[in-house]
Parts: sequence; structure tokens; C-alpha cells
Amino acid sequence: MNQAWLYPLIIAAGALQAWGPPMNGALLKSIGNPWLASVISFLPVVALLSCVFLCLPKPMPTGEGISEMPWWAPLGGLVGAGAVVVGLMFVNKVGAGTLAGLTITANILMSLLIDKYGWFGMEQHPLSLGRIAGATLLVVGIYLVSKY
Repeated sequence: MNQAWLYPLIIAAGALQAWGPPMNGALLKSIGNPWLASVISFLPVVALLSCVFLCLPKPMPTGEGISEMPWWAPLGGLVGAGAVVVGLMFVNKVGAGTLAGLTITANILMSLLIDKYGWFGMEQHPLSLGRIAGATLLVVGIYLVSKY
């Protein structure tokens, strides 16, 4: 894929992610139970990905790939589930803008640490002055979004 298309696709995915918490908040309001609402929220994802896998089953994992997989590699979905639960439980209390701002700011701050130390097999990127300034602006920005 041409890299010129990566940024618009990433931006579109990020914009669509803002829909998730309010949609899940409405689901929680209707269902009443945050755990059941979370399960219901994941069912269409599991169904869609199962259908895609059945249609496009290759490549299949190899024994070597599975044996070399870090123990923590499959836990990314669990981390995402935690974000879904937090979002559906609190979006109606703090608002979509504050929830998204806090989530994105925390995500960026943690991502800077992941980059700096090369956690999870990532290539290391130094914590430059520009990155620190950008993170500081995010913190100030979310303060303003949540206060006003």
C-alpha cells in the first residue's frame, strides 16, 4: 500500500474511534449492566473478524511463530476491552471530548515511554525536546477541554 494513504486511513480510524464510547454509553444506558454491555459491544467485532478469517484463512500461524510469541502478545485485546469498559461507564459522566482527550493524552504519554525504552519489541526513539513539548501541549489541551 502506498504510504500516502496511511495517514488519511489512520486519521479516519481515529475519528471513528471517537464514536465508540458514546455508542457504548448509550448501550449501557439501555442494558444497565456494564459487563453485559461490554460483551454485547464485542459480539459484532468477533462475528466480523470470524467471517473475515473464514473467508481469508491464510496465512495460518506456524508452530515456530507460536512458540516464539511473547507471553504478553495476545493480551492486546484485553487492554482494549478495559478501554471499552472505562469508556462506556464514564463517557456520560465526563463527556465525549474529555474522555477522548484523557484517553488520547494518556495513550501518547505511554507511547512516548514505549518508544523511549523499546518496550514490546518496538524500535527505540529518543525522548526529544519536541516530543516533550508535544506531550506538554496535550496535557494543557486536555485540561482546557475538560475545564471548559
